Amino acid sequence: MSARTFLDSNILVYTDDQSAPEKQAAALDLVEFCFRDRRGVLSTQVLQEYFSAATKKLKVPAELAKRKIQVFSRFNLVLVGLDDILGAIDLHRLDGFSIWDALIIRAALRSGCSFLYSEDLQAGRKVNGLEIINPFR
Repeated sequence: MSARTFLDSNILVYTDDQSAPEKQAAALDLVEFCFRDRRGVLSTQVLQEYFSAATKKLKVPAELAKRKIQVFSRFNLVLVGLDDILGAIDLHRLDGFSIWDALIIRAALRSGCSFLYSEDLQAGRKVNGLEIINPFR
């Protein structure tokens, strides 16, 4: 299976969440699978959100979170630009997504992903051929 797969920031955050061992194990497995098969995609937004959530919510030391971002940056990386912001605004207006979720969807679509793994988005929904999957169900 060679479909590109986009990972939302909550998947990365769960790799550090020892208070949710089942979700942590699932997130680690998914990250490893996407990295090993070179099909994983992240955006700069996802890396920023990971850092914020990991250091604030989980109290991960900033230096460790920085090192993990350096590892995560080895995935296919989408740099969010003006066209993405404008496209996300259209997704927000037309499909009702929050602007932040729309930016994630826009980056996944632009990078040619077939799947978007996220705990927070509408699992089972398809947006222009992109299937949203909750890996924790």
